[in-house]
Amino acid sequence: MMMRSMSRVLLVLGVVFSGWMPLVANAEVTDQKWQAMHRDLFPGKTLQQADFIKITAPKRAESGAQVPFAFSVDYPVAEGQYVKAVSVIVDANPVPLAAVFHFNPQSGKAEVATRIRLETDSLVHVVAETSDGKWYVNAAPVRASGGCGGTIDGDESAARQSAGKMRLALDSEATEGALHYARLQIKHPMFTGLQRDLVSQGFRPAYYIDKIEVQYNGVTVFQADTYIGISEDPNIRFPFIAKGDGALTVTIHDNEDNEFHHSFAVKL
Repeated sequence: MMMRSMSRVLLVLGVVFSGWMPLVANAEVTDQKWQAMHRDLFPGKTLQQADFIKITAPKRAESGAQVPFAFSVDYPVAEGQYVKAVSVIVDANPVPLAAVFHFNPQSGKAEVATRIRLETDSLVHVVAETSDGKWYVNAAPVRASGGCGGTIDGDESAARQSAGKMRLALDSEATEGALHYARLQIKHPMFTGLQRDLVSQGFRPAYYIDKIEVQYNGVTVFQADTYIGISEDPNIRFPFIAKGDGALTVTIHDNEDNEFHHSFAVKL
């Protein structure tokens, strides 16, 4: 709860600070910001370095607005011992907390592949919290620029009208027993509040998905709190446990209190 409250504060500060200027694109990837973020986002918590948090990301991304990023946590999954939350923090972003992903034993594994934004070269930290109160961390350097600010074109009204449309599919090539993977594609502009309209040169107001919940046959298997560090039109691959046919249902909420729903029949 404290971490979520702090992330809200950081988000508000990043969005309303109209004097914000983009960071230098060729900045060095350092850990200078991490100590303060550790203190603010995880107060009083000891984070143990963990190589079992596997991070997949390009060393240099073609676009700071669409940076492929994935993590996988090799940790036991049982009723009394599992990874319950994973935070993704982009140290050098104006709003560092990109997302907090929530898992449970029905998730099967703490693993996600998605796309994130980087405003400048940065370490990306992945922090895992377990059900028995342990905290682990790993990080990877990524070079990219311009993902959070700059100018954007396109019809804002049209982008809002199409927001919330979804596609959901199973990754049939990646199953292991009852563990399956789904890929969720969401149409949403994920405006950061730091982007200028190409025509008017005014800032487009922040408009982003802030919560995702996926259930399988009425049981929650995946949740996420997302912020402006997630790329436009989010694409999220996640695991879940399914031992028979059923339905995946998705509920999405955004920062303007819109709610969207989608259902997908699963035949195993």
